[in-house]
Amino acid sequence: MKKFKSGSLINQKTFRNFLPETINRQWKLDNIEIINLLSKADRQLGRLDMYSEYIPNIDLFISMHVLKEATQSSKIEGTKTNIEEALQNKSDISEEKRDDWEEVQNYIDALNTAIKELDKIPFSSRLIKQTHKILLQGVRGKHKLPGKFRTSQNWIGGASISDATFIPPSASNVADLMGDLEKFAHNESFQFPELLKIALIHYQFETIHPFLDGNGRVGRLLITLYLVEKGILKRPILYLSDFFERNRSLYYDNLMKVRSQNDVEQWFKFFLVGVIETAKNSIETFDKILKLQKEVDEKLQLLGSRMKNGRLIINSLYQHPLIDAQKVSEITGLTLPSSYKLISDLEELQILHESTGLKRNKQYWFDQYIDLFR
Repeated sequence: MKKFKSGSLINQKTFRNFLPETINRQWKLDNIEIINLLSKADRQLGRLDMYSEYIPNIDLFISMHVLKEATQSSKIEGTKTNIEEALQNKSDISEEKRDDWEEVQNYIDALNTAIKELDKIPFSSRLIKQTHKILLQGVRGKHKLPGKFRTSQNWIGGASISDATFIPPSASNVADLMGDLEKFAHNESFQFPELLKIALIHYQFETIHPFLDGNGRVGRLLITLYLVEKGILKRPILYLSDFFERNRSLYYDNLMKVRSQNDVEQWFKFFLVGVIETAKNSIETFDKILKLQKEVDEKLQLLGSRMKNGRLIINSLYQHPLIDAQKVSEITGLTLPSSYKLISDLEELQILHESTGLKRNKQYWFDQYIDLFR
């Protein structure tokens, strides 16, 4: 990797864009610091993956991990929707915030759909395009070729291409570069650690910038897809966007260092630190979820004959920790008066709390659970 060359600047008529080297080739790992970080990252991922097997109904909790990922990945791009807003219906969101809210909802839909599609479609340009189409459906980027690689030059930073921070390769190079990326993802003749492969794929994808919009979000989403497809994680429970958001300057700086200084080793270190830290935080969150589950279950015992319906509501809240009386009625089959009585019981047990302060159309939050993802 010490001899790594990221690419070269190509003179165009009025600017110079960057043409990255292909990545589908043999890589040699000889940096002991990266090897040590890789070992720690593998160990933490193994610990995290155990939760896929040992936590009953883990799918209940994955939806909140996805929602947090959607808000944080979108936040990096300037979207300002928080977890509480993302949980609400569109009608409950103020007009000036709806565009941001819709982008987060699209990210959730794109990620969930892509995970399901992995059963039928491999990690590929086809899957990436399909995911991108969902991401931009009906939102601000809807006119920027959703689901299609760009056919014109784009740039990053700056008001125009003349003062851009970075100018990706020409549109004519995109298909070949993405083909090379796809071959690298599935090339088993070259032995290279999977975590470093996806770190390199993420860097290369962001450098190619194959779409006119949504590249950052798609590129971060690819990390989870790759780890699931390769069997490193049985379920999609690792998301790096929170780490990238908290270290946003370093994230962009380390990507640029690869391009400008050929420093791929520093990018690998940063990426692996992100995996280690994120896996540890995810493990801690799952431990807190298990503790909360136990506490809530003990409280539900006090409901007596209403305990069964109480459990139905709690299971729904683990997926979506915001509810109203109508939803309670749908889940349990209770009448609305009985649903309000059950909600009142859950309020008294300090499981739910009313958030609107209104006399009608009240909404109730499962705050203790939401706090684990803030």
